Amino acid sequence: MIWYENDVKRLEALKGTLPYTPETILYGSSSIRLWEDMYEDLQPFHPVNLGFGGSTLAACVWFFDRIMEPYNPRHIVCYAGENDLGDGRTPEEVYIFFRQLQACLQKRFGGVPVTYISIKPSIARWNLEQQVRYTNQLIGKEIEISNGPFYFLNIFDRMLDADGRPNKELYDADGLHLTRKGYLIWKEVLQQHLASVFKIS
Repeated sequence: MIWYENDVKRLEALKGTLPYTPETILYGSSSIRLWEDMYEDLQPFHPVNLGFGGSTLAACVWFFDRIMEPYNPRHIVCYAGENDLGDGRTPEEVYIFFRQLQACLQKRFGGVPVTYISIKPSIARWNLEQQVRYTNQLIGKEIEISNGPFYFLNIFDRMLDADGRPNKELYDADGLHLTRKGYLIWKEVLQQHLASVFKIS
């Protein structure tokens, strides 16, 4: 986990630098970290970007206490798991790491609502399509039966083209990270979801 240290220190230094008290934590991998317009896109929800590059669900669990300690949010949004699959872990292993993160969230934040964004269909990892679908199914089912205030936000289908493959317009040249068009989909879906949770009309 040592390779994440600089990013984690950057996040620790973020405390108190925003002009407002963060109400919505966005936590996870580079798909969160690289959302350059997040603070404008999700402005009504007072977000804080706690993404760190290349993060796995396992890393999100490992660094949870250090990164989350200063915050008392009204909502938490997580995106992670894709890099775990990319590193060769099985859907079942990713599911176990999700359950560990779920336990951390419930212990630290109690009844705070948590939204898990489904793993996206990346061009560069389209060979893992079935593993991604199965992982999303496992996590989605777990959230469905959980007693806590957990939500599963499925963005997988919204990012496919008419042929059922990842829409190239939504991805950078690396076939992994998102373009502005990709983030506009995330913005739309998250705005609608968060507005319903925050009861904002």
